[in-house]
Amino acid sequence: MAVAELNGAAIVDEASFHAESRRAFGFPASYTDSIDAWVDCMSYLRDEENMTKFRLKPNEVLEVVIADAEKMKAAVPDLLEELAFCIGGINERYEDYGEKPALELVLR
Repeated sequence: MAVAELNGAAIVDEASFHAESRRAFGFPASYTDSIDAWVDCMSYLRDEENMTKFRLKPNEVLEVVIADAEKMKAAVPDLLEELAFCIGGINERYEDYGEKPALELVLR
């Protein structure tokens, strides 16, 4: 299983979330630091688009680990809730295309 770990203690606002995401997922230089861009990049994990440093096999799942999740939740609870919502939506998109869900959110 592929794993990407974000440092929840470092995520105190939307800008730091995107900085951590760039680091953890290897987003392209064209990434625009928005939740829409995050969803777009994470929607191509099994394609040759190179939107992240991950290229998942057909049934592989990317485990998105938030280390120190309680600190992130204390600092930006709405952002953590939005992240969980987006991951659910991305997984639904994969299922709509007849694929296995690609993401699993793990809070540590």
